[in-house]
Amino acid sequence: MNVKNNNLVDKNGQPFTRRNFLKLGAAAGVVSAGLAMGLPSTSWAAAGQPKKGGTLRLGLAGGNTTDSLDPGSWSDTFTFVGFSAVYNTLVEIDVDGSAIPELAESWSYSSDARVWTFKLRSGVEFHNGKSLTAADVLASINHHLRADSTSAAKTVLSEVQTVSSPDPSTVVIELKAGNADFAYIMADYHLAIMPAKGEALDWQAGVGTGGYTIKNFEPGVRMMLDRNPNYWKPGRAHFDHAELLGITDGAARVNALVTGEVDVINKVDVKTVALLKRNPKLVIEETKGAQHFTFPMLCNSAEFKDNNVRLAMKHSIDRQAILDKILRGYGSVGNDHPIQPNSRFFNQDLAQRPYDPDKGRFYLRKAGLDSFKIKLHASEAAYTGAVDASVMFKEHARSAGIDIDVAREPSDGYWSSVWMRQPLTTSFFYSSLTADRMFSLGYAKSAAWNETFWANERFNQLLTQARGELDEGLRQEMYNDMQQLCSDDGGSIIPVFASSVAARSTRVTHGGTTAPFGELDGLRVIERWWQA
Repeated sequence: MNVKNNNLVDKNGQPFTRRNFLKLGAAAGVVSAGLAMGLPSTSWAAAGQPKKGGTLRLGLAGGNTTDSLDPGSWSDTFTFVGFSAVYNTLVEIDVDGSAIPELAESWSYSSDARVWTFKLRSGVEFHNGKSLTAADVLASINHHLRADSTSAAKTVLSEVQTVSSPDPSTVVIELKAGNADFAYIMADYHLAIMPAKGEALDWQAGVGTGGYTIKNFEPGVRMMLDRNPNYWKPGRAHFDHAELLGITDGAARVNALVTGEVDVINKVDVKTVALLKRNPKLVIEETKGAQHFTFPMLCNSAEFKDNNVRLAMKHSIDRQAILDKILRGYGSVGNDHPIQPNSRFFNQDLAQRPYDPDKGRFYLRKAGLDSFKIKLHASEAAYTGAVDASVMFKEHARSAGIDIDVAREPSDGYWSSVWMRQPLTTSFFYSSLTADRMFSLGYAKSAAWNETFWANERFNQLLTQARGELDEGLRQEMYNDMQQLCSDDGGSIIPVFASSVAARSTRVTHGGTTAPFGELDGLRVIERWWQA
């Protein structure tokens, strides 16, 4: 971990913010399900006969007045959802979680997964009529890699060594080391392909290759889109128009949906779900495992340096109670590692840790303690219900001889002055990532967001080995061991995986299956859904 002027920085000296990191994780990370190459997705032709026409109206949290057309600045749902309809990436994540070709017609990689070659799809045009070439892809990638870049995707591309083009339809990306999941990285929404202007990127033009063109863009307030009549992708982009409204307040979003002002909203408070379900004109859309909540314990602190104390804490929390009362069942119990149950590398053999205060007392005794007192710094900045979950943890842990003093912290300044500074806090991660991305961003010794300062030599060795391993069976074994190490030795208490909950009017619909990561059909709601 590096610190520069009291701020977290990456190894290149670029500043991080907790907000940008979390949104970066949401966009860059996806559930791995194998590399699909060479053929277009069959899901582009959605089930049934989608109805053409109409206007999709979305009321979204996550709009900011600092939003811009610069892809490196995109940091929340408003820009991710809107611009994913305007631009395409080389790779798309399908509704089954697999990486499929989008602007890349196919790709291949060297035997060590270090050199990746992408063949571009022919006949694709930008909204201004310019044909897509490799020069546009190079400019789009280099926009995030240049020395003065402050792009949120610079960290995602940190393993890229060179980007070149042997011909106008081929792009070659050489990595510093092998990465079997590199195709997933190229699906990051920040890596939208835009036209080149010389060697630079003409991002200011707002021109893409996607299913919609920009009619109006008021940062954080409103975005109006019109369908691209020459869209190259069949079976997509059914609405004539789309309108995105930035609605920060959760109650205001619900009201806009109920009154018919909008057709779709995101980030529905689970406390209101039961009420919305009573309305026959509304449908709840749940994406399971979209994020996980954590109680990070600083492994370099006096309080949690002894792993026996960490294990005592892990056995003294009732995960099912938190799932039932805080999430109202919209999620699943966690097991103190960050790989969600629907990941292909989830460890199916790792026994679920139960609530066992007697075992909590056992581990305290192993640490030479009869009791243990600790202050838990909790804030709603982490997630809605974080303070309530902390109070529940306090009650659960009392039976193990653990006295938790819950200190409610204000949201303002929480990430800069409390998180990663106090021994025990509340936090969360978007968990819809490949196993490598999740472990690399939050659990590796050198990770900027290793929020517990955990340093396990065996874990870090396995992380490097698994990244470049092309044998799926061997990777599974490595990731199984890494999840075990996180659970048994790591500093994160992960009680639950939380679903992303959205709601839609019956005026709009989809093919019945939505993407198993992120929110709003993998942020592709505008392109994939249609009017009922």
